[in-house]
Amino acid sequence: MALERLTGLIAFARAGALGSFTAAARSLAISPSAVSKSVQRLEQQLGVSLFTRTTRSLTLTPEGRELHERALRLLQDAEEIEQAAKAVRDEPAGPLRIAASLPVGLHLIAPALPAFRALYPKVTIDLRLDDRLVDIAEQGIDIAVRIGELADSRLLFRRLAPMRLCAFAAPSYLAARGVPGHPEELASHETVNLRYQSSGQLFRWPFRVGEREIEILPASSVVVDAGEAVLATLIAGGGIGISASFIAAPYVARGELVPVLADFAVVRDAITVLWPASRRANPAVRAFLDYLPDAAGRLMGAASLPS
Repeated sequence: MALERLTGLIAFARAGALGSFTAAARSLAISPSAVSKSVQRLEQQLGVSLFTRTTRSLTLTPEGRELHERALRLLQDAEEIEQAAKAVRDEPAGPLRIAASLPVGLHLIAPALPAFRALYPKVTIDLRLDDRLVDIAEQGIDIAVRIGELADSRLLFRRLAPMRLCAFAAPSYLAARGVPGHPEELASHETVNLRYQSSGQLFRWPFRVGEREIEILPASSVVVDAGEAVLATLIAGGGIGISASFIAAPYVARGELVPVLADFAVVRDAITVLWPASRRANPAVRAFLDYLPDAAGRLMGAASLPS
C-alpha cells in the first residue's frame, strides 16, 4: 500500500469519528487543509465519495460508513504500534493528552500538573476540559478522569477517590434568608441547580437523613449547565446549591461560601481514571497513573470540609 493512501485512511478514520476536518486535524496535529486533501486523494484513489460535505456539516456517505469501521481498526493498530515504540524508552516523554470535566480539570488535574512536570520535564500536557463525555479511543485521549460509573467496557480504569457532596451558600444570602436546618426547609429558599450537558437532566440533590439517603429535586429559579456557573451564582447571593467539597473549598477558604446542611452531606460517585489498553505501555501514561492518586489525595484532603 502506498504511503499516501495509508495517510488518507488515517485522516478519513479520524475525520469520520470526530465529524469535522478541523477536529481531525487537531487530533492528528496537522492542518485542516492537509486532512481535507488527504481525504480527497483517497476518494479519488478508491473511486467513491466518502463524505457528504456542506458548509456546516460533514457526514459519512453509505459507502463511507461501510469503510469507516475498517479504517478505525487501521488507525487503532497504528496507534498501538506508536505506543509500543514509545514504551521502549525508559524515561516518560512526549505528549500526554488528558480529558476531564471542567470542575475536575480546574480543581484536581490542573493544580497537579506543575509538580508532575517537575518530575518529568520531557512530558508535555494537552488538557482538554469538557463536561460532555467524549469517546476516548476515537479522539486519541491517553487518560480521562470522570465522575460516576464506568460506561465504556473497552477501557481500563482505576478508582481515584470518593467525593463529598454538600450544600453551600453565600454568607450574605444566609444573613438575609436564614439558615435551613433540614433538607425539607429548602422548599422555602432560592436554589441553584445543575443541568447535565450530556443528558439534559437536572441534578437530584442527595442527602443522608438518619440511616437512609434521600434525593430532592428543588424547584430552582436558576438552572445552569456547568458546575462553575452554579458556584458563581451562589457567590453572588443567588441561593443555595450543591457542589463537591473539593470544588467549593477555595471559595469557602476565602469566605465567599459556607457549607449548609453539612450534617446531611453524602459521599458519592467515585472519581475514576480511565485509559485505553493501547496506552498502558506508554511511559508517560504509566507515570501519570502512578502520580495522580497521591496528588489527588493531597488536594482532596486539603479541601475536606468539617461536617
